[in-house]
Amino acid sequence: MSNVLDAIVVGCGFGGVYNLYKLKQLGLSVKAFEKAPDVGGTWYWNQYPGATTDTTAEIYRYRDDKELLNTYPWSTRYLYRKDNLEYLKHFIESHNLGRHIQLSAELKSASFDAATSTWTVTFNSTGETYKTTYLILATGHLHTPNYPDIKGLEKFAGPVYHTGVWPEHRDLKGKKVGVIGTGSSGAQLMVNIADDVSHLVSFQRSSQHVVPHNNGPISAEEREFVNSNWDEIWKTVDNHPLGQNIPFPNTPTMSVSAEERERTWEEIWNGTNGVAFMYGPFGDIVTSEEANRELCAFFEKKIAQYISDPDKLKKLTPTELYLKRPVTMTGYYETFAKKHVDIVNYQFTPLVEANEKGLLTTEKQWDLDVIILATGYEAMDGSLKRINPIGTHGTLNETWAKGSTSYLGLSEVGFPNMFFSIGPQSPIANIPPIIEVQANFIAGLIAKAEAKKKENGDNKIVLVEAEEQAKDGWLKKCLEVEEGSLIKTVKSFITGNFVEGSNVPVHSWLGGFHTYQRFIKDVTDNDYVGFKLTN
Repeated sequence: MSNVLDAIVVGCGFGGVYNLYKLKQLGLSVKAFEKAPDVGGTWYWNQYPGATTDTTAEIYRYRDDKELLNTYPWSTRYLYRKDNLEYLKHFIESHNLGRHIQLSAELKSASFDAATSTWTVTFNSTGETYKTTYLILATGHLHTPNYPDIKGLEKFAGPVYHTGVWPEHRDLKGKKVGVIGTGSSGAQLMVNIADDVSHLVSFQRSSQHVVPHNNGPISAEEREFVNSNWDEIWKTVDNHPLGQNIPFPNTPTMSVSAEERERTWEEIWNGTNGVAFMYGPFGDIVTSEEANRELCAFFEKKIAQYISDPDKLKKLTPTELYLKRPVTMTGYYETFAKKHVDIVNYQFTPLVEANEKGLLTTEKQWDLDVIILATGYEAMDGSLKRINPIGTHGTLNETWAKGSTSYLGLSEVGFPNMFFSIGPQSPIANIPPIIEVQANFIAGLIAKAEAKKKENGDNKIVLVEAEEQAKDGWLKKCLEVEEGSLIKTVKSFITGNFVEGSNVPVHSWLGGFHTYQRFIKDVTDNDYVGFKLTN
């Protein structure tokens, strides 16, 4: 077979591109395949109006390319979809990676051949089959849309869109639009379409705490500060639980006066973002119910400053603690203050069904022209389950019948030389730094396998596989940390329990990006303990 490679990377978002970059540095023959007609990953598919990062621009990028940092511009504090696409394409061009990327190539199947110690990988659109030693699945942890089970939705006469697969050039002007969901995509979308539509109805399973991101232009002085303090900025990122450029002194909330808490939170509201409320000046918001309730009381006062209608205020005021993925969007509450914007909160008026005209709740019929599902993704494992590779003892879905698991979010037992980019039990944090830490680790592990093959002198492929005991130990650590966190008490993509039918034992490492890096370093320094290398 002519299509033989050392490594194949599936996906060309931030994860796929960086893994390709690292593997090319090892001198391997590598090719990356992307099912979309262009690179970008989640930033290609999420074409809905207002798609924006919720991490500041200076750290939503690859850290180790200082030359690119000094030459590549960004214009605003938070990056829009087109900014991320342009940056990724510039990185690809700068490192001559384009010739190693094949677009419009959707993975059909992947199976391990024990006789040859290689993976056989076939692509739908091209019909091509490849043999590869290493398979890296960078398919995106926020890629596979989560479609809610709404009775009668197929009867609706108008179009139904999902923010994660948004159609191009979709005109909503003058339309009656219903948006289901209030996560980041729902909040961003509603703020950006409210002035174009004739009627906007937000259907909410539960109300959200939404914090202004205070986006705006980056001045020349700010840019110079970033360039001059790059290493210090990344030290801050490395020591932050969510990988943010935010100091984290870990001060107990109730150890300061009420006046000091109020002043600190006002500063965050007016100048930072939602992450700083959860992991910022105070370090116990996700572990102390008392601290969290104090913060929620502050949020209630802030929401009331924007919403004068008592009915809307009741529906918009969260009843849950501040524990979901922080939603950051300027103009959110101002949008709901507009007369043509309504709210349906399922806690008061549950959704009954969809019908030809729109959506029916226990209170009334809402006639709509368009229904938009801003209902998130099957995070961490959804794309991997759809690929369902075949390992040494069966399929991935069979292995995950009782819930998706991994060692360090990177590898599953029974799938030698196959690695995940942000797999289950990876940390919840700023995405590019996680990608880099994991890709650097994978590249180091592959380099070790290649060196062992050379030492053996027989050119036989060395198999790298996670050990069962190591995987179980990592899962136990993840469960212990989750047990000590209040986050487990709410439904969100962080825990995985918001997807119907999910049976994930623990979805994420909640101990923080900073501690995850320490685990990765310890495993590396101890000769990649938990992985066995055989041939």
